[in-house]
Amino acid sequence: MPPNPMRKRPFVKAGKGMLLGYARVSKGDEQSNKAQATALRAAGCRRIFGEAASGGRWDRPELHRMLDQLREGDVVVVWKLDRLSRSLKDVLHIMERIGDAGAGFRSITEAIDTTTPAGRMMTQMIGAFAEFERAMIRERTSTGLAAARAEGRIGGRRKKLDSAKRREIAESVISGRKTGAEMARLYNVSAPTVSRIVAAHRTGLVEQLESNSAHRHRQN
Repeated sequence: MPPNPMRKRPFVKAGKGMLLGYARVSKGDEQSNKAQATALRAAGCRRIFGEAASGGRWDRPELHRMLDQLREGDVVVVWKLDRLSRSLKDVLHIMERIGDAGAGFRSITEAIDTTTPAGRMMTQMIGAFAEFERAMIRERTSTGLAAARAEGRIGGRRKKLDSAKRREIAESVISGRKTGAEMARLYNVSAPTVSRIVAAHRTGLVEQLESNSAHRHRQN
């Protein structure tokens, strides 16, 4: 079932409580909350909670302080929906918290208002689409894994270079026919990858020579 932000108290009456504004800018952003605060005050907000934090983070002190202080009939107002969060999942979770408190939610830019029947319907539609998207992702993932198992692939990335290509890289660099950078460009791999291939090949040659020497010594 899709999340329903208004599931417990679907009929929030506007004007019964306080209008509480929430303003957010990303941490390190040169902009301030001033423009958002001006819009929120013009919308009638008596109190504004502002902070500088990433919209993808859940640990935002001012957001949680506002949610903890919500009372029945209050309305949370934001300048734009993504000020609440950049994650649709988190937006729906926050709106569920707001609804559980018997409060409403408004977004000035998107004209979303859960204190009206049309606004509640839009919120439910957003939740339904979010659930549909999650279901589609799960289905595509399951289908991809099943196809991989059918082809004998368990998972992980395929190696770009087979043993013949690795040997060609190592011998070309060791013999001086090509440089490591040239072989990296030729096979579309990084320079460190070429270095590791060459080092492993040299180690293998040394081990082979030592093994051959020990074998000849035993025969003598």
